[in-house]
Amino acid sequence: MSLVSFVKIPKNAEKPLKQAISQSLRLIDYSFDKNVRKIVIKPNLCYYWDCSTGQTTEPKFVSELIDLLREQIAPDVDISIIESDASAMRCKYAFRMLGFERLAQEKNVKLVNLSEVESDSFDLPCNGNSYNFLVPRIIRDADLRINIAHIKYTVDPVKLTCALKNIYGCNPYPKKFKYHKDLGNVIVALNKAMKFDLCLIDNNIASGIQPRKMGLVMASRDPVAMDVAAAKIAWLNPAKIEYFRVAEREGVGKRTFIARGEPLDYFRAQYPKRTLDLKVKALALKVLVGVGLGKRLGLE
Repeated sequence: MSLVSFVKIPKNAEKPLKQAISQSLRLIDYSFDKNVRKIVIKPNLCYYWDCSTGQTTEPKFVSELIDLLREQIAPDVDISIIESDASAMRCKYAFRMLGFERLAQEKNVKLVNLSEVESDSFDLPCNGNSYNFLVPRIIRDADLRINIAHIKYTVDPVKLTCALKNIYGCNPYPKKFKYHKDLGNVIVALNKAMKFDLCLIDNNIASGIQPRKMGLVMASRDPVAMDVAAAKIAWLNPAKIEYFRVAEREGVGKRTFIARGEPLDYFRAQYPKRTLDLKVKALALKVLVGVGLGKRLGLE
């Protein structure tokens, strides 16, 4: 079974996020390799939603992770924050609007649009199907790959977007809506093609009708175990999420986990109930479709 940590962000610490990240890593017995020279960090950037909505990764979280990496590996370690264009999002605008352009300048790190860098064609089987994807070389050549996800419901058949789904954004092909009919299998296939070394969850704020302060940081080496734990926090039954089962069968990770840190139920009690959140998303979709924007925003 894989280790998954649950940490409450301290209120009175000098650098609360950095302290929570450090504790989450200690709980899963994880330490950074001093020989690492190239790091890629994949935050969760969903459309142009500010982090205060609970929809995207907080730049401050990434900033304090960068400080930790430089302290524990080397001050001059090469760090890139990566994302790709999507059906309704362009990296250059998302990086700017969501605070990552300023972060890159302050921390002297690179912002990389995966849709604009060199990639290699990659064929692989998944769940009886055959897939072909472009795998960006910057991901392939990195010594350390860090996936920073967020726990959210989705109107897609996959039900939950978290660590596994976040790698969907590493696919450099911009018109991603073409994969929605086979989304679960595609997510698993992309996780097979681009394996990340460490998964973190920044759930300081949970999305909902009214975004709610949760103060949660999680860590695991296993994206499947991470998502199973996240599904439980979000009041979902992991056994009913089919692509978790496919991911385990395809060797991406394990559905069983050992919890360390705060009780999972402590955070579950704070997470907004699914019915309310989905009503809001369904209403938003209906409005967008009414004005012809649903497809452009990748919501159909």
